[in-house]
Amino acid sequence: MATDQILTATTVITMDEKAPRATAVAVNADGTIAAVGDLDACKKALPDATVTDLGDTALLPGFVESHSHPVLSGVLTQDPAYWIAPYVGYPKWSDVTALFTKLQKEQPAGQTLVFNGLDRLLHGCDAPDAKALDAYFPDRPVMVADTSGHAVYLNTAAIKRLGWDAKPPADPTGGSFGRNSDGSLTGIANEVPAMMEAALPLIGDVLKNPLASAAQWYALMSGNGITSTSEMTYNDSLKPAFEALAGIPGCPLRISLYHVSTDATCGEQFESKLPESMLTKKGIKLWADGSPWVGNVALSFPYLDTPATRAAGIKAGTPGIEVMNYTRAQLDVILDKYAPQGWQMSFHVNGDVALDVVLDAYEAALTKFKLLGTDHRWRIEHAGAARADQFTRAAKLGVYASLSPFQFQYWGDLLDGQVFDHEHGAPWCRVKDATDAGVRPSYHNDGSVTPPSPLDNIKTCVTRTTNSGVERGPEQKVTLDQALRAETIDAAFILGREHEVGSIEVGKFADFVQLSVDPYKVDPLHLSDGISVLGTWVSGEKIDLAAFEKAAGVIDPTPHMHLATLPSKCC
Repeated sequence: MATDQILTATTVITMDEKAPRATAVAVNADGTIAAVGDLDACKKALPDATVTDLGDTALLPGFVESHSHPVLSGVLTQDPAYWIAPYVGYPKWSDVTALFTKLQKEQPAGQTLVFNGLDRLLHGCDAPDAKALDAYFPDRPVMVADTSGHAVYLNTAAIKRLGWDAKPPADPTGGSFGRNSDGSLTGIANEVPAMMEAALPLIGDVLKNPLASAAQWYALMSGNGITSTSEMTYNDSLKPAFEALAGIPGCPLRISLYHVSTDATCGEQFESKLPESMLTKKGIKLWADGSPWVGNVALSFPYLDTPATRAAGIKAGTPGIEVMNYTRAQLDVILDKYAPQGWQMSFHVNGDVALDVVLDAYEAALTKFKLLGTDHRWRIEHAGAARADQFTRAAKLGVYASLSPFQFQYWGDLLDGQVFDHEHGAPWCRVKDATDAGVRPSYHNDGSVTPPSPLDNIKTCVTRTTNSGVERGPEQKVTLDQALRAETIDAAFILGREHEVGSIEVGKFADFVQLSVDPYKVDPLHLSDGISVLGTWVSGEKIDLAAFEKAAGVIDPTPHMHLATLPSKCC
């Protein structure tokens, strides 16, 4: 049974402005914080507590990932799938093809292989159609998913496995299949409806326990210091998996759910036997536009015509309002339906043109339902091309931003001069403008788009350096304190959970991350590679990731096999 305890460290960084530093934290047996200060003060609060000295380390509130997709990220990237993204060990197309060659030799003959994370911009490759993939896999079914979430690629054996060599399928509504001049398939499936027709049987061939794969992603997040996160594309079919994982003793993550607006039940209340502190529903999610990496974000400035954009299949020119997923009238209908129900609204929006439309719709709905000036905390997600004036307007409306530093970190060298001109590419992800405007920005990695890494986000925003080490848009640098807030208390705020987590204060949950070094004593350029995460605590319990993964692996996978059939839109 849990008992009272006291943790001491060289420094405790509380993220509480009233008392920013301490050396000890007292934790009640129920997992809440009893006292913060020095050892004497904590012993006074809990005189019978066990004292654990963490040594020359720094204790911080557990990092909060304000925008993620933890279950499907595991299914898509963890064993038995192969994650081939440039930033997880495969920076060049030649690295990917070397893995192809290795697996073709090592894996049993005929065994289907599934890959995820192809990035034509960063890998610098053409779309790998059936002819290209056949050179590496002449006799086994293979599927490669594009990291954009807009295409999958098949070899000839996969086309035959699906029965499409003799009778190619018709194009589904909202999707298409690439076709040769004779009508046969090229091996390219575009957009979710076509992707799912192609991918689901192949994923089903290899995926034996979706819950175990999801648990691997939970462990990856926890191993990077995260103790609270969200699911930004929730629908009811995901509920059994989230409940099963939350019900495991020592679950490492608190989850806040945002229900997709396309689900008929999105306005219904969430009911579960699990504690709301571990699993709760917060809002409704919509997509205003698409992804910068495939050219379908609504912008007022053009994509350039360069080798990089041509390789990625991005059309040169300005993709304006016509690429949005909704008309303004459609947005009004959705907001009119759900705003009166009190849900927190959330919009995926990357382009500045799209953001103008979203803010117009938000303002109209907030005014209509007398929500202006109330604590509604409506959200915008990503906002890579947002202007300073748009953040100012958002703040006046009471709208807050969850930003994507990873877009700048991984793609910044391409954004600045190869995808867009310098004026628009260099300041991409304007974190300082957002901070100065008062939208209390939080940062995220949008798994499985990129690996969960709060320390990378912090380093990127403090230094404005890309993965290559080049500084771009230095006027958008923020302070270390501002960046830490974005990964802790401000991220908790946008989730509506700042009363529970995000800082080390009396009464909140004892959710901590232990770092090897005080981040204020590290060269800003080494905030990610100069600091190690030594452990996390949730409700005062230090997380045993191996035990958690083992417990998930022995749960009956049968109720969760449908996870292999869900769309993989992570945005």
